[in-house]
Amino acid sequence: MSGRMIDLEETATHTGPKGVINDWRRFKLESMDRENLPPAKKELLRQMSSPNKSKDDSRANLNRKMSVQEYELLKEEDEGCLKKYRRRCMEEMHSKLSFGPKFDGVHNLDSGEDFLEVIEKEHHSTVVVVHIYKVGVKGCEQLNSCLDCLATEYPTVKFCRIDAVSSGAAERFSDEYLPTLLVYKAGELIGNFLACTQHLNEEFFATDVEAFLNSYGLLPEKELPGVDDEEENDVE
Repeated sequence: MSGRMIDLEETATHTGPKGVINDWRRFKLESMDRENLPPAKKELLRQMSSPNKSKDDSRANLNRKMSVQEYELLKEEDEGCLKKYRRRCMEEMHSKLSFGPKFDGVHNLDSGEDFLEVIEKEHHSTVVVVHIYKVGVKGCEQLNSCLDCLATEYPTVKFCRIDAVSSGAAERFSDEYLPTLLVYKAGELIGNFLACTQHLNEEFFATDVEAFLNSYGLLPEKELPGVDDEEENDVE
């Protein structure tokens, strides 16, 4: 048991002032281009990483106070490396806070059986948005394009579409009720919007569909933006 705890301690990202320094030291060492460093700095890196010492010595070396030489070395060209470090920390934090599966694009459902399966067997935390459409009905093609865009911005939401004719649902969903959006979570219907484009302008975009779904609280928070993009915006 103690050995397992040691392994976890060695691989986990540490918190607290000392832990942040240690984690930053490790990241800096791993990201530096050692081949192009002068001999003196290579030797300092060798001492900092201590590849030939025992586990206990390595842990003590990692937890010790940072020397003046280390500080000077780590300080150089920190801006670019710090951006990478911040991005990695944010990605790790976000992955720990993200639950359930992720999806790629809009899924085409070919039959009523596919429709039932995606509702009943999907992860309980997953929001499933199903677009029932018919080729030639006004607004259906445009809504399909909007969902293609939203699927890239909400990978934890399962966006699906099903042709009312090919699936045999045309009798229950006549043209006047299309396009229809059905929203499910944990097998329960939480959103039912017949002829949903009546709630939108005649010319609508993905942002309009997003705002409409958000007005009912049906979409989760978006994925975190990239650190580089955020910093570029700060500069501007």
